[in-house]
Amino acid sequence: MSSDNNFPQDVVDLVRSHVREVQDFPARGVLFRDITPLIADPEGFAALIKMLADKYRGKVDAVAGLESRGFILAAPLAVALGVGMLTVRKAGRLPGPVVGIDYDLEYGSARMELQPFTVEDGQRVLVLDDVLATGGTAGAACDLIRQAGGDPVGLCVLIELTEFSGRDYLGEGVEVDSVLQY
Repeated sequence: MSSDNNFPQDVVDLVRSHVREVQDFPARGVLFRDITPLIADPEGFAALIKMLADKYRGKVDAVAGLESRGFILAAPLAVALGVGMLTVRKAGRLPGPVVGIDYDLEYGSARMELQPFTVEDGQRVLVLDDVLATGGTAGAACDLIRQAGGDPVGLCVLIELTEFSGRDYLGEGVEVDSVLQY
């Protein structure tokens, strides 16, 4: 396990100490990394948000949170940066008008939606989520932001599961930052 983006090691260590490993959840053979202890600790959560704000200040015009844990991270980061937050949601959860994109999952498919009037043409958008695995959800979110006229300049995740090579799915032009890698 590591961090790949020169984040301050003391903050990375603090974040790592608050990620709980749960064996066989949500299914047998899966090692789930639970961020609930991190967001429940005001010191650890504040340190994470400050670290991310220091990295992205002046580089983005909006933060897009992916449903649902991405919202938890994106809202305080957007406030700290003084920018707006975009919500990328599962189908049918936003009042229209919306733009949507269908994408493949490991077992099936899904649809994400965004209200296009929340995105300005050429707006530099940081996509934020808790976990990057296969890259399907993050890649679809980047495509959706482009479809709405924005420029997804980066993806930041709390945890990257490197065995799935999700960052390779995103293509060129999207810088990927992960606080922790497993």
